[in-house]
Amino acid sequence: MKQPIIRNLVLCLLAGMLTWGCAAVTERTGNDDTGQKQDGGVYQGEIVGRSDTAKTISIRTGRGKKTGKITLSFDSDTRGLDFASEGRGAIISWQMRDGRAHAIEIKPRLTRLPPGVTEISVSELKDLLDRNVDLLLIDSRPEERYTRSHLPGAVSIPVCGMDELVSQLPVEKDRFLVFYCGGPT
Repeated sequence: MKQPIIRNLVLCLLAGMLTWGCAAVTERTGNDDTGQKQDGGVYQGEIVGRSDTAKTISIRTGRGKKTGKITLSFDSDTRGLDFASEGRGAIISWQMRDGRAHAIEIKPRLTRLPPGVTEISVSELKDLLDRNVDLLLIDSRPEERYTRSHLPGAVSIPVCGMDELVSQLPVEKDRFLVFYCGGPT
């Protein structure tokens, strides 16, 4: 009974990760589809750079061939600057100021788990590892962060590259998979 449940949970998690993708843009600077000039919106994606000297944040948006990098300015009034570190998923609310996109608020981008998929705590994972439960640890952070450090035995399958790397998942459909990232999810 337990194996079909685990298999379904893994399939739901994988489907959710593939469906939601890596990043999205809900509005951009410039003209929208109606030709109207936009003066703000929301960017979602991965922070790829931050300069406290230049007071700019760069975020990678889009997916596949539509991937782009957006640079926004920020100041001391920008809320959530603690979330603006390289490699983290972020949701950035912005508005135009002096002809440039300016970050108003930065929030962490958290992944929603599909129905039927459960989150486990660090202590639960430690218990599973201590008991030598047959599982596959999957580090879903960007490759650069995996290279710097990862849990022993984990394989790197970044969420942003999940479409191309899905072949790395085990063929056994009843194997317990544990995905982890670097954020509070």
